[in-house]
Amino acid sequence: MRFHPTPLAGVVLVEPQVFGDARGFFMETWQEPKFRAAGIDARFVQDNHSRSTQWTLRGLHFQIEHTQGKLVRVATGSVFDAVVDLRRGSPSFGRWWGVELSAENRRMLWVPPGLAHGILVTSPAADFLYKCTDLYSPAHERTLRWDDPTIGIAWPLPAGVTPTLSAKDAQGRGFDAIETFP
Repeated sequence: MRFHPTPLAGVVLVEPQVFGDARGFFMETWQEPKFRAAGIDARFVQDNHSRSTQWTLRGLHFQIEHTQGKLVRVATGSVFDAVVDLRRGSPSFGRWWGVELSAENRRMLWVPPGLAHGILVTSPAADFLYKCTDLYSPAHERTLRWDDPTIGIAWPLPAGVTPTLSAKDAQGRGFDAIETFP
């Protein structure tokens, strides 16, 4: 496995080693000692799987308490994955970064606690898998507005296409109005 730092503090792009032959492929997606050696000391308590259609945007989500670190990947299709640093003490506070994750490139992303996270499905459909370090807590979930001009995420939407949002995500709050972390 190769671990690549990103422009946001603590966010790591992970490239697993893939072994393939005529039968298909095998790849390891989690091994605690390897991740710990790369500076990711995580204990996962919840595993999630979502399927979404093209141009669905989920996010930007975070939990103000029961904060979650997430190890995310795509099993089928492709997504543009975006994260926003909400940790006031971080050198990358208020900045965003995004990357394509797909079944083809098999990359994974480690998103530490204290960041808002969202995906835009760029293929006809996508299966998105993610492990979490804490349980889902609806009372503590918050949504940063996907199109907040202060953050300015460059979502790869074709001209004239508006993403499909849940009612909750459509009510996301702007960066100047959301709760942040120390």
